[in-house]
Amino acid sequence: MKILIVEDEHRIATTLKKGLELEHYTVDTAFDGQEGYDLASSEDYDLIILDLMLPFKDGLSICADLRKEGNHTPVLMLTAKSQVEDKILGLDTGADDYLAKPFSFDELLARVKALLRRPHHLNSETLTFEDLSLNTTTFQVARKDKDISLTNKEYLLLKYFISHPNQILTKDQIISHVWDYSSDILPNTVEAFVKKLRQKIDKPFKSSPPLIHTIRGFGYKLSLS
Repeated sequence: MKILIVEDEHRIATTLKKGLELEHYTVDTAFDGQEGYDLASSEDYDLIILDLMLPFKDGLSICADLRKEGNHTPVLMLTAKSQVEDKILGLDTGADDYLAKPFSFDELLARVKALLRRPHHLNSETLTFEDLSLNTTTFQVARKDKDISLTNKEYLLLKYFISHPNQILTKDQIISHVWDYSSDILPNTVEAFVKKLRQKIDKPFKSSPPLIHTIRGFGYKLSLS
């Protein structure tokens, strides 16, 4: 899952980014409203954490403009304002939830998980494909009931595959969803991680069909053939 944080207080943004990455999310950050809007409208995110008071373009304007464009990515709005009227204004503009500063990271994380569990997201506690399973709460991965140990990036890559079964995923799509916006990732890096993932997901299970397939000239696909 990929999250965008739009927050002009660098300390808060950096702390949230580090905390969410420890929870196996891919996180981009923007430190002003215009940069945040540009990223939100051009990149594919599963959730936007949006501060209300921002330079150049405020959070309400960003949220309203995204909704006008048909962008329905869930928005968790952060603000120092806690008046009921401010909360109603934020929600009426299109925000999905509202969190007043100061807040605990545990509360924010609970709200993030709740928003990502909503039906319009391909996120349930356990994702499965054939005999392969991935638990988004415990981060446990197994095939044929045998636990598989993955690194953080391998887990995120598999989660992206298993959330899009039988779909061809290009290297650019994979880079966009598994690495953050500032990462300087080359296509051969994707190849290397897919190879590592195959060595753990497919090669040890010779009695089962391989699940990760290369589609020459296009990308990769999680499927039976």
